[in-house]
Amino acid sequence: MVRSLRPPAFISRSRNLGRIRQISEVAIRHGFGFLFERYNLWHILHLKRVSVPPAPAHVGRHLREMLEELGPTFVKFGQLLSTRPDLLPPEIIAELVHLQDDVPPFPYAQARAVVEEDLGLTLERLFESFEREPIAAASIGQVHRAVLPGGRRVVVKVQRPDAVRQVESDIELLRQLAATLRDHLGDRLFVNPVSLVNEFAQAISQELDYGLEARNAERFARNFAGSRRVAIPQVFDLYCSRRVLTLEYVEGRTLNVLDLESLSLGDRRSLAETIAGVWFKQILEDGFFHGDPHPANILYVAPDRIGLLDFGTSGSLSDEDLEEGVSLFLDILDQDIPGVKRRLRGLGVKWSHEKDQQTTEALEQVFSRYYGSTFADLDPGTVIEQVLRIIYDLHLELPTRFLVLDKSLLTVQAVVSQIYPDFNVFEAARPYARRLLRDRFLPQKIAGKATRSVRKYQRVVAEYPFQLGDILEELRDGQIEVGIKVIGLNELIHKLDILTNKIVVAVVTTALLLASALLAAFIREGPRFFGLSLFGAPGFLIATTFGLWLLWAIFRSGRL
Repeated sequence: MVRSLRPPAFISRSRNLGRIRQISEVAIRHGFGFLFERYNLWHILHLKRVSVPPAPAHVGRHLREMLEELGPTFVKFGQLLSTRPDLLPPEIIAELVHLQDDVPPFPYAQARAVVEEDLGLTLERLFESFEREPIAAASIGQVHRAVLPGGRRVVVKVQRPDAVRQVESDIELLRQLAATLRDHLGDRLFVNPVSLVNEFAQAISQELDYGLEARNAERFARNFAGSRRVAIPQVFDLYCSRRVLTLEYVEGRTLNVLDLESLSLGDRRSLAETIAGVWFKQILEDGFFHGDPHPANILYVAPDRIGLLDFGTSGSLSDEDLEEGVSLFLDILDQDIPGVKRRLRGLGVKWSHEKDQQTTEALEQVFSRYYGSTFADLDPGTVIEQVLRIIYDLHLELPTRFLVLDKSLLTVQAVVSQIYPDFNVFEAARPYARRLLRDRFLPQKIAGKATRSVRKYQRVVAEYPFQLGDILEELRDGQIEVGIKVIGLNELIHKLDILTNKIVVAVVTTALLLASALLAAFIREGPRFFGLSLFGAPGFLIATTFGLWLLWAIFRSGRL
């Protein structure tokens, strides 16, 4: 992403103070003032203490309404949080999934200027026609219908002119807030807020890059080449840039406006099977899947044919992920809990040594029921849900790709249930799961796995002498460093800094008072007041100012 020139950091922080106060006022108005009291955010964020109402009964609804009031970037941040059941309870997740961009379209003249600036020609030379009114608008861009020279109907996605600047400004603010919370409340938070904001920044930067969305669309088109079940719009590369995306217009109705009552039960079941089958092909066969399958991104073309839209969010799984997944199922059937833990670690799930016993007990409790079962008896959906529930309940660290996968599966499950409630979406996974199990023994699969293992060991062996040499050189030069992490040390140092500063102010204040008293008492010449020399007055004034400031700081901290 091209980044604009920024003012110095201290100026940006000063500008953010007003926005932080505004956010705080909105949060308190929506019932989250109790958090300011619980964590003493008044002092941390340098805010004036006010009376706050009690915690709201429906936290999820109030959080959703607060994010909607704060604006598009915060709506996007809430949408990211809706994919993190490892951080938030289900009742809050259920509210955040309803967050939608609700912003008015920007003027046609601005859309025209963006297209002409990026593509280098006037709108009249680029298109036979270009509709002035957009058919859809969101926080990052909007979509216009158009016709290419030759009569090909397309849709043109145009980014808001100030989208990058606004997003960067909001992310800078979120990073400042996250860093402040981490520095003051690090030990009391079970998630690193800075890492969470960085994850959000990476996700939204991908949405801002329409070139990436174009490449995603082309990859989906290759994966579904020759398939009658799904239509992927063609990308017109000559009409694309980082801020402009031109795609083939696919005829159909999105599921959010489709009248399901007009379809027969047979057609509804066929549509449900088609959607589920298309998604499990993406996940279990292609290893590349659409990350945001809500109803507005799925077109109904026919009961056995759908179209996909909006390719900005996608997820991917490697061959190693799929192999580890199959081995995970087999270890569950064998009730091999150490094997299950190895597979989870192989998939990137992380937990501390302190949680190892707790993780083992949770796995044993949940999966003991499957001992003696066969692969055909296993419900893949139930097993996936149980594994994820253990991870979320114990706050284990899960790679981002699996969070995207979980969101995609949950959304598809909700969409399919709405179309045909009696259909088990994970039934569509069985053919692909059986194929994965069978294909493990194909010669090319065995050879590929062996090749990857050999390369991995080859890299380890090749790098070992250099790593050993680096260690010996550091030992020789006395440069070996040992990192020790002391939990809570940053917060303690910060409190000691504040305490030291207050002590210094108190000492200086006392010294000024004494010096001023001596000057006032012993200087005999010059102006006098009540028998005391006025030469001591400036010192008294400065000392009084320092003393009042010190009392106010102590009072505001709530620890008087």
